[in-house]
Amino acid sequence: MGWKNKTTVSEFLLMGLFEGSEHQHLLFWLFLLMYLVTVIGNLLIIVAVAFNTHLHTPMYYFLANLSFTDVNFISTIVPKMLVNIQTQNNSISYSDCLTQLYFFIMFGSVDEFLLATMAYDRYVAICYPLHYAVMMRPQLCFLLISISWAINGLHSLLHTLLMNELVFCAKNEISHFFCDLNPLLKLSCTDIFINELMILTIGGLAGMTPFICIIISYMYISLAILRMPSAKGKQKAFSTCSSHLSVVALFFGTVFGVYFSPSSNHSSHSDIIASVMYTVVTPMLNPFIYTLRNRDMKAALQRLF
Repeated sequence: MGWKNKTTVSEFLLMGLFEGSEHQHLLFWLFLLMYLVTVIGNLLIIVAVAFNTHLHTPMYYFLANLSFTDVNFISTIVPKMLVNIQTQNNSISYSDCLTQLYFFIMFGSVDEFLLATMAYDRYVAICYPLHYAVMMRPQLCFLLISISWAINGLHSLLHTLLMNELVFCAKNEISHFFCDLNPLLKLSCTDIFINELMILTIGGLAGMTPFICIIISYMYISLAILRMPSAKGKQKAFSTCSSHLSVVALFFGTVFGVYFSPSSNHSSHSDIIASVMYTVVTPMLNPFIYTLRNRDMKAALQRLF
């Protein structure tokens, strides 16, 4: 992917989590461990779903796609950060920065759509259990996944091309550990009104639409659970949703805090902490959240080993 550089800046400097050097050694091993746990955990879910016929259902099909996206999402950011820490060289070229930005937005947005799709799957399973096999047929599942990738590929391309139109002057220090929208916009010496408008409108639509779908799905799910006659049925239905709700709350809470809160409430430190939560911590926790309380997944992993 090539970019036409309209600026005198040929590279950026990623300042990382902390600008001091005394924490760099600890950060390297901490994030390396988190990265390895994330990759291994999510790959195990993908392999377990692929090789266990009992898990060839829409719920686990979406979960495997979420794991695949999480592996790519964290791999867009953490390896470059680890290399920078190890080599003590914080530079990233202009083209590499925009490429990282493109894949970061795309994989993050696909994550949001997959969470919404999984909420819809739970809605159909609980509210229409007798029609589940017909409503969630394989063709529909494949179509939902394909639409998610297509829409968010274009959404990410829009923000990246708009960023490529900006002019960056002398200052090239990004107060972040990867190339994100807001830190890059702060370095531009041209008008960023269109970029900010697209973040609030197109970006807001791409972020709020999955979130609203999740809220509506769980409103109907809650009503259906309350109408169940047995306490055991209510507990079973709630247990199938609790893991997904935990991931939704953690992911969307930190994303909205970074991108859709008033700019006056922003600080570089708080944005970095929130970014660590949804780019590193959430992908790492997903395999644990979705397997520890799921007997089918635990049984599949035991058979795998």
